[in-house]
Amino acid sequence: MGRPIRKDKMQPIGDLGPTGTAGRIAVSNYRTGGSNTASTTAYIVSQRGSNQFKIHLEDSTEVVYKLVTAGTLSENNTFNVKAILDDSTVAYVSKFFNNTVHYVTAAGNTGSAPYSLLAEGTDESKVSGKAVIDVI
Repeated sequence: MGRPIRKDKMQPIGDLGPTGTAGRIAVSNYRTGGSNTASTTAYIVSQRGSNQFKIHLEDSTEVVYKLVTAGTLSENNTFNVKAILDDSTVAYVSKFFNNTVHYVTAAGNTGSAPYSLLAEGTDESKVSGKAVIDVI
């Protein structure tokens, strides 16, 4: 698996459990039981492998799902994370690193960029040279 991403990228410092979820990386969509769910409250809890993450679903269950890009949510037990590039292009994260992400755009372009975590509504202005990932 290599080195996992730092825990403070997945939850705020001092957050000891389910009582505080603000600042966690938001899950855009996930697929379970044959249905695709566009999420507003699901988030990443921890990393389990290079593309395996424990995520907290909207029904409060926690499961290990595989991180995939937008076009591959045809399989159950998968999820994706949306990122907005500095030119306002929507991309989906294919791999997380501590300070950067690899991504795939809807047009199929791939790349990598440093990322920042911002809440929806505060991420509308461009962050120069960075991919912006929503947090809950």
